[in-house]
Amino acid sequence: MNPIVIPIWALIAAVTCQAQPVDVGSRLQLLVDHHLIENLSGSARLQLHGPQSREIVMEFDQPWEGNTSAVWSIFRDGEIYRMYYRAENYASIGGKTTHPSFLCYAESEDGIQWHRPSLGLVEFEGSKQNNIISRQIFVPFKDTNPDAPADARYKAFRVATVLNPRRRLLFVHQSKDGIRWKQMHPEPVMTNGVTAHAFDTVNTAFWDVERCEYRAYIRDWKEGLRGIKTATSKDFLTWSDSQWLDYPGATQKELYTNMVRPYERNPELFIGFPTRYLRHRDSITEPLFMSSRNGQTFQLWEESIIRPGRNSDRWGNRCNYIWYGLIETPSDLPGNPMEYSIFSGEHYYMEGAVKLRRFTYRPDGFVSANAPWSGGGLLTKPLVFNGSRLEINFASAAAGSVRIEVQDLDGKPCPGFALKDCQQIFGDDLKRSVLWKGNSDIGALAGKPVRLNIALKDADLYAFRFRTQRTKP
Repeated sequence: MNPIVIPIWALIAAVTCQAQPVDVGSRLQLLVDHHLIENLSGSARLQLHGPQSREIVMEFDQPWEGNTSAVWSIFRDGEIYRMYYRAENYASIGGKTTHPSFLCYAESEDGIQWHRPSLGLVEFEGSKQNNIISRQIFVPFKDTNPDAPADARYKAFRVATVLNPRRRLLFVHQSKDGIRWKQMHPEPVMTNGVTAHAFDTVNTAFWDVERCEYRAYIRDWKEGLRGIKTATSKDFLTWSDSQWLDYPGATQKELYTNMVRPYERNPELFIGFPTRYLRHRDSITEPLFMSSRNGQTFQLWEESIIRPGRNSDRWGNRCNYIWYGLIETPSDLPGNPMEYSIFSGEHYYMEGAVKLRRFTYRPDGFVSANAPWSGGGLLTKPLVFNGSRLEINFASAAAGSVRIEVQDLDGKPCPGFALKDCQQIFGDDLKRSVLWKGNSDIGALAGKPVRLNIALKDADLYAFRFRTQRTKP
């Protein structure tokens, strides 16, 4: 008889299972890991999902751009979307840049159609009629700290290389309008990279609204491999010592970029799209997905979320990254319901211009609890909630279903909320109310420890939340 192999992340989840019920309040709960899962039964499992490929949104074919344009940062800012990127071009012979690298800027009203505004800031070949912001390259973000000064609403790290000994340093920059930038402090804010290649490529940061601090994710090297570290700060100037990220149960690999951010529908959760670098396969790259509850220990999925496929533009050196940006955009479905867009470059290091392609996820659609036609179940850990109704984000086949039972801590169905009382749920919805004998009101159980026993049949459950009234997530 073959031995039963239990994944290490399942053992870790069991060991760290909280003695006290998990207080989920009325917050959206994504099933991206085993944080809320007691066990899975039958054919149920956690299923990783990749995004859908969409159109090319920009080709970087202007004279000041080129075939190594990269390092995009994209975010929504009020009524517009902002895009920052490095404009650069390498000659096919000699491997040298044909013009200086520039930080450039583009705008959009919907996150799909983009244009280059003429900024008149930096001269290129005798003209300032271009979208160049600076000759210094950084990855900007909108600072959501309510106490941030008006002239520092936009912030970014900049990498500088110094000699004797050769090493890289991180400086910080700020802007009032996102276009005109200045250095915040004359001295570098991080100097503790292990190697001369520390801080290379993309160093990201954001305001963590849950913990009231800035958090950074930076590049360094460990045992000869590229890796990711994190640090925190209260003022964006003084930073804690950076710490390596942990990936319990994952095999050793080289991660080039991180793209970590709080998930806006529940900012307690960090999500990231790191890039796996395959140096022994002609330096091709591919994106992964990971999530964390504390910002340092991540559940890293080792399957790629975007395969290059039959698109030869995505099989080259340093193609197929996901860059910094997860934005709401309208879908092409009837009624244009919201979806999330991410962006990935292709045709890198090739003749001509780099292309930026859009990919889309359904909201919360990174990982699901999935069961095939044979069926399966999910039992949550003890939960305490606020609210009077349970809503789920799910998708099923036409003949598939989801049913949910509410149990007490002894595993007995709460009266009126047994599995047999639950109306079969089928379809595809982001916030479908669960009904028991036609009734959705579970307010009498609020504040009491309960478990959810969820039965799945040819269906995916992405997330759930308890609500008191219908409001936007």
